[in-house]
Amino acid sequence: MNDKAKPFWSAYAAGVGLGLVLLASFLLTGDGLGASGGFGRIALTAGHALAPEHVEALPHAGTYFEQGPHILKDNLIFVILGMALGGFLSALAAGRARPRFIVERGPTASRGKRLAFAVAGGILMGFAARLARGCTSGQALSGGAMLALGSWAFMFAVFAGGFAAAYFVRRQWQ
Repeated sequence: MNDKAKPFWSAYAAGVGLGLVLLASFLLTGDGLGASGGFGRIALTAGHALAPEHVEALPHAGTYFEQGPHILKDNLIFVILGMALGGFLSALAAGRARPRFIVERGPTASRGKRLAFAVAGGILMGFAARLARGCTSGQALSGGAMLALGSWAFMFAVFAGGFAAAYFVRRQWQ
């Protein structure tokens, strides 16, 4: 494998590609993109396997289990699978896929500290996505494309929060 990674895609080309994927999603499935809903469906299905009566009584579960629990009946599951496969294929194409375990980090952050921050950030984002009733892909891309005011407000808040938090984590990468 080539040790020299290719340069990153142009942000403009990636944005156009993402817009085309979103358009295809609306045309083919009638739904937009969003990952947190897929993870929510996985958790709902796992909960249903453990306590079906309790999960079926939940108001937000709605009619999800009326035709029998089957995780593959939801297109959001395929969005998650597509993200994983697409990310892997993109890394292969760019020469960035490595067969060994590498943790990208700044010179002042230990591997454990970087992993702890990544796990804590993932948990916080997962909680916030469920609280906001959608992740950034669902809220910004799908909701923003439909000109939903709440989605635009959410994205302004995400960018403001990221800008404010950058001060505190910037020195970990310098």
